[in-house]
Amino acid sequence: MLTTKTFFRKTKRGNIFKIVREHYLRDDIWCGSELCNKCLHKNRDVILSNENPGAKSSSFPFPYYLVLDTNIVLDQINILEENTLCNVIIVQTVLEEVRHRSSNVYKKLKDIIGDPKRKFYIFINEHHKETYIEREPGEKVNDRNDRAIRVATKWYNKHLGLSQTRKEDKHNIKVILLTDDTNNKELAVKDGLYAATMQEYVSSLEDGTLLLDKLCKQSYALEGENKEPLFPLHRTPAELHEGIKRGKLLQGTFLASRENFLEGSVNVEGFEKFVLVQGRVGLNRAVDGDIVALELLSEDQWSAPSDIVLQDEEEDPGDILEEEKELIKQKSIPSTEKTPTGIIVGIIRRKWRQYCGILQPSSVKGNTRHLFVPAERKIPKVRIETRQSETLSKQRIIVAIDSWPRNSRYPLGHFVRALGNIGDKETENEVLLLEHDVPHSRFSDAVLSFLPKLPWVITESDVAQRVDLRHLDICSVDPPGCTDIDDALHCRDLENGNLEVGVHIADVSHFIRPGTALDDEAALRATTVYLVDKRIDMVPELLSSNLCSLRGNEERFAFSCIWEMDHDANVIEKKFCKSIIRSRQAMTYEEAQLKIDDKTQKDAIAFSLRRLNELAKKLKKRRMDNGALVLASPEIRFQVDSETHDPIDVEAKKLRETNAMVEEFMLLANITVAQKIVAEFPECAMLRRHPEPPQTNFEPLIKAGKHQGFIINTNSGKELAKSLEEAQKRDNPYFNTMLRILATRCMMQAVYFVSGMLHPNEFYHYGLACPIYTHFTSPIRRYADVIVHRLLAVSISADATYPDLLDKRKNHALCHNLNYRNRMAQYAGRASVALNTHLFFREKVQNEEGYILFVRKNALQILIPKYGLEGTLYLSKKGETSAVNFIYDEEDHSQKCGNIVFHSFDPVTVQLSLDRSNVQHEKLVFKLVKPEIPGFSIPDQNTESVADQPTTPKVRGKRKSNQNQKQSRSSKKK
Repeated sequence: MLTTKTFFRKTKRGNIFKIVREHYLRDDIWCGSELCNKCLHKNRDVILSNENPGAKSSSFPFPYYLVLDTNIVLDQINILEENTLCNVIIVQTVLEEVRHRSSNVYKKLKDIIGDPKRKFYIFINEHHKETYIEREPGEKVNDRNDRAIRVATKWYNKHLGLSQTRKEDKHNIKVILLTDDTNNKELAVKDGLYAATMQEYVSSLEDGTLLLDKLCKQSYALEGENKEPLFPLHRTPAELHEGIKRGKLLQGTFLASRENFLEGSVNVEGFEKFVLVQGRVGLNRAVDGDIVALELLSEDQWSAPSDIVLQDEEEDPGDILEEEKELIKQKSIPSTEKTPTGIIVGIIRRKWRQYCGILQPSSVKGNTRHLFVPAERKIPKVRIETRQSETLSKQRIIVAIDSWPRNSRYPLGHFVRALGNIGDKETENEVLLLEHDVPHSRFSDAVLSFLPKLPWVITESDVAQRVDLRHLDICSVDPPGCTDIDDALHCRDLENGNLEVGVHIADVSHFIRPGTALDDEAALRATTVYLVDKRIDMVPELLSSNLCSLRGNEERFAFSCIWEMDHDANVIEKKFCKSIIRSRQAMTYEEAQLKIDDKTQKDAIAFSLRRLNELAKKLKKRRMDNGALVLASPEIRFQVDSETHDPIDVEAKKLRETNAMVEEFMLLANITVAQKIVAEFPECAMLRRHPEPPQTNFEPLIKAGKHQGFIINTNSGKELAKSLEEAQKRDNPYFNTMLRILATRCMMQAVYFVSGMLHPNEFYHYGLACPIYTHFTSPIRRYADVIVHRLLAVSISADATYPDLLDKRKNHALCHNLNYRNRMAQYAGRASVALNTHLFFREKVQNEEGYILFVRKNALQILIPKYGLEGTLYLSKKGETSAVNFIYDEEDHSQKCGNIVFHSFDPVTVQLSLDRSNVQHEKLVFKLVKPEIPGFSIPDQNTESVADQPTTPKVRGKRKSNQNQKQSRSSKKK
């Protein structure tokens, strides 16, 4: 059957077009039930069964199938993921709505539908002649879709009633519509249908008690809800749109503070500084990551970020007022230090996700309402209902936020699932991977099907299509235990007296072809994630640790970048080729350094390494002279037990000349490839830029230098580099490193971008002081490098192009994912260090040398270089009096106690120990040892929790077994 719709459209020029839309309808679409003897189908098409059709319900004491409306799927997906609900009909109308409204829920629903045990059947109601309906004049799209779902439910009841023969009469299958829409339910009942809300249905199930915890809660009765609301009303979407259009309101991303739960900032495009928001009214129920509408206050109402470290530890809703008073006390701020300040007046788009954390059970016995404490301090506590508090209080759990009413101090949410016991290492690793949105499930069969079959051999045709470089003395230099070796080098003399230098990179793009499931999965993961004791690969291990890894004495495919250089490291000529290589040796940095330093070694590899090292020093000097920055971060390496994977020792990362040697040639290769691909593809080359920070970013660095008697010039990267080099203190050898750590925190994030989306002036990489840069040298662990390999291959006619490769808009969207995944991978690595630091300090109490990074109004931020650990040492605690009186100097940003004054960068000695008295939340306790202050002892001074994102840098793990993980090089970080 064919239904048509005709309408006319007028163009801007006044022409009239007649448009006819055709919609095909069929009468042979099967219902999916094995009870049906009317539909024409094959056995493989049967999904819905008559075996235990539906869970036992007191409200529906007969066999039944379920039809779900769109909001049930969107809001109650956590219940649908439970195995309790089977024999479910998903009509096409619902599937399409879910696909357009939430890609995340759509993926979960498709996974459920794909599980044959769940018996979820897709019914194509929009193309069935008896269930397709037209939208009526004046009818809203949502109302039409609700009506389509009711029509499909009614048809099923009629159809199955006619289909059941006498032999099957005992089944008497009914079809029930589940909807949380009151109007939709009323209309369904009016039509004679069985209908229920999800709560009514779950409550009626025999085994539905645990499912009740997973109900999405948009609201429930709260104590004191008749009192004056805690938060102002959000403006309507129409008001927000009009305000933004007229410029009265600003739009931006809300970023919550990790140090003060009553403070945050909004990143508004076009503003040099973030807009500060403070207090309950200013934050107005915004959650970190939300897109918000902001009203900018007049300049006389502007404020400055608080010097108070304020954590939300109170349970009494009234205490929030006291905490706000603490925040407001510091309002006497010099006008020069004030920053643009505003209040959030509406939420444009929520960025809520599922959060990991712990349950804080109610002190009232038998109460089902409890507070959930997220692992991430930037997320507020969440009120949930659960009947399993006794069990869940000992576990890490996942909770989803559903709503945030005006009369509730905290948002409302529901329990999703438990992860495992608190403190268990596997559980804590799972938490940090989930919290940082790291895809870590096993590779699917569809992905694995695109891997080469073993044994893999290089054929004659492979050799014919590549440049054979197996005769060259190539070697790789990597961290100990590295298995994903993606780069190797060589250097040899040329007849004309110059040198030939080659960087050879694993040819991952040979194995990962565009458009395959393997390619899609690598693009989604975007990067390999390195934790202290494990590696979450971007590509399956067969590629990452075997076929693509440039292992010693094994033939491998590579993409080679080869230069002719003079002895002053000037590039005379460059060329690129797909090649076959055979690395002579896979060395560690230490082994390569020993080979360079041992003058008795005169083999080809030793010669190559010495020449490479000499050239690298000249390349680095040239970069430094151009203004490249040498920044710093406290990097450490854990030694991990090969069986338990627990940390047994820790040491600072040692950098040798060979580290810098490899870095320089990786940088040179990346720059050379960037120049080639942008010349060939000026509109769609994938590059990497590091924006110059606005001068306001440098204010903490300038202020810190000034207090120590140094002038930090930030007018250009070159002047900044010179200032940092000159800022040295003989009595504090770690001072310069700390200053560089602070400079690192002033920097903007380096990001991937597509050349056609920006002006060439914006390509500049500030940290490297180079006009153009990309990532080419690590395709095993970075998807951006795979794209760059494909572009380079096309530019030298080594491979064919494909439409998406040259689609700058699609690649622009891809860059967003690459930047996001790269950022999350860094945070996950840091959280892994924090977790292993806590594990390392179990049953240990020891004194460590540290330095004060920041002086706060009520605390000191302490850096422990040995562990790359940063923590808060509180000088006062709310509600407690101390015999010791600290005086905070706002101008000097110092704390004074008698004759002792604490400034930033001052050395201190602290005692570190792990407080495990609270099984739900272990704390690393900081106690001041030196300088000694009689009578000063503040309990519960702790760093951030195990699963938090500490501000320590990314670290790689070292293991005593042969499963050691690869550490990233400085060049790869850039």
